[in-house]
Amino acid sequence: MTQNEASNEARQDLILRLRRIEGQARGVQRMLEEGRDCADIVSQLASMRAAIYSAGVFLLKHHAKECAAKEHADGADRPIEELIDLMLRVS
Repeated sequence: MTQNEASNEARQDLILRLRRIEGQARGVQRMLEEGRDCADIVSQLASMRAAIYSAGVFLLKHHAKECAAKEHADGADRPIEELIDLMLRVS
């Protein structure tokens, strides 16, 4: 698999993850409109938060493998610093 194919596959994976999160958000809106139990809504929000975190970690892994590693191999220190900053934002 070429780097471009891997990038396209990762992009599609992330798009699917975000669509699921979007669906979860619509589901929470429906739950609120229907007056569902607060505990159920909080549970769904926690699931959304976990899905968003997971999407962020997935993107960071891809970035580290595909982007930062290549630039670091070229001798640049900035991509590693940028990667560390991104990792701190996700955590």
